[in-house]
Order: sequence, then C-alpha cells, then structure tokens
Amino acid sequence: MDRRVAVVTDSTASLPALALETAEVVVVPLQVVIDGTPYLEGVDLSPSSLVEALRRGGTVTTSQPGPEAFSRVYARVAARGAREIISVHISGALSGTVTSAELAAQTAGVPVTVVDSRTVGMGLGFAALAAAQAGGDGAAAAQAARRRAATSRVLFAVDSLDHLRRGGRLGPMAAALGTVLGLRPVLGVEAGTIEVVEKARTGGRARDRIVEISAAEVVRRGRCDVAVHHLGQPDLAAATAERLQDLCGTAVRAVHVAEVSAVLAAHVGPGLLAVVLSDG
Repeated sequence: MDRRVAVVTDSTASLPALALETAEVVVVPLQVVIDGTPYLEGVDLSPSSLVEALRRGGTVTTSQPGPEAFSRVYARVAARGAREIISVHISGALSGTVTSAELAAQTAGVPVTVVDSRTVGMGLGFAALAAAQAGGDGAAAAQAARRRAATSRVLFAVDSLDHLRRGGRLGPMAAALGTVLGLRPVLGVEAGTIEVVEKARTGGRARDRIVEISAAEVVRRGRCDVAVHHLGQPDLAAATAERLQDLCGTAVRAVHVAEVSAVLAAHVGPGLLAVVLSDG
C-alpha cells in the first residue's frame, strides 16, 4: 500500500505482537476503569491484570476513546506524511468507538475514511491488516478492510454469561440460558451483535463445537486465516490452534494465537476461548 495511506484501528482488534511489528497499523487504545482508576489498554493495563481485578470482585467498566483521542492520532500520522487515513474499528453496535472516529474525521487535516467492521477481536484485526497490505490508494485500502471484515466469523464460549448480560451485550433471554438453564452456549458475532449459535451442556462441549464448526467452515471456504483468542489460558489456546491446524490442513493459511484485549475481557469475563476465521 502507498505509505501515504495510513491505517488506524483500536485496541479491541487484539492484534498479536508480531502482526503489530510487521504491519503499519496505528492502534488507538480504549479505556478500562478498575475501582475508579482509569487505564489505557495495552499501555498501562494487560489482560492478565484485568483478570485479577475481575476475580477479586473489583468494579470494572470500559469506555471508548473520545473524538479528541482520534484527532490527536490523525494529526500525528498526517504530520508523518499520510495523505489519507483509513480508520477501521469495532462494531458500532457494541461500542461507540466508531462514532468517536467519525466525529474526529470531520475536522481532520487529511481525508479520513471510517470503516465499521461490524465485528471484534481479530475479525477487526484481519480487516485492519488487509487495509495495511492493500495496494493502491485509500479507496482500495478501505475496500480491502470492508471485504475482509465481511468474511470474518467469530465464535466463542465463556465460563459465565453474567459479564455479557451486565454490560448489555447479551439479551436477557440469551443470558437465561446460562443463569437459569445452566447451559454453556456457543456464541457468535452476527451482523455486529452477539448471538447464540448453539446450546451446549458443558463448557467443554461448547469449546469442542467451536472447533468443529470452525474447521468445517474453513475446509468449505478454503485458504482461511484463523485466530484463536483466550483469556489467561495460553495452553488451551495453543492446543486449540494445533487441533484446528490438524483438522483443516492446507485450508488454513495461518493460525494466530493472541490473548483477547482487556476491554473485551472486561465484557466476557474469565474463561474465554474464541476462534476467528477470515478469508479474502
């Protein structure tokens, strides 16, 4: 991609360290507030620190960057020579981040195209990387991001649905599956929101179904990129990645393993395992 086109995303993309080192993507951090103290995710707060706070019963909330945070980033990348900016972000149905980016874009010194990925985690991450790797101008980069985001599928399971319910990210009927019926559903991000994909009796069965559903779709599509997200469970994530690689064979281009961002961790709680697949 033309170096005059800068790509900006937010910290919920949960990009692995290696991807950040090799791709020219600027990350705007979201904020996590623990017991009244604000922290910038990825700057002064790690997912493991967030898990400790959740387990001790701390009060945890999150907030999106304000327009001024995006304005500072846009001005900085423009000063470095960017003539256009592609700003790719977490689903607008789950966060106000994209709205802040749009407000900042109105007063930026260079043209800014804001893309609502309608997804999370590496679903967003793959879209940002596609924009950074695209050839041509800003329009080509934005198109690459939208295309990648549209092909992404996110499946995940958590130990408890309480965090999603309290944060308003899961409806009361869906949350009742866990709190009343004791089920451990497979969840997914569909059209930008969190939905129940399947019902499972145990967490182990939900995790198995995530692998089975993902592997079948990867084989059907062919040549997919896959990411495995976890929260404090690196061994489980590594084993899941290996299992997916074995099941999918050459249908997988690459498998990335990354701990989920602290902001997403605050909304799902401990015990998360997620698989993201994307092609294009």
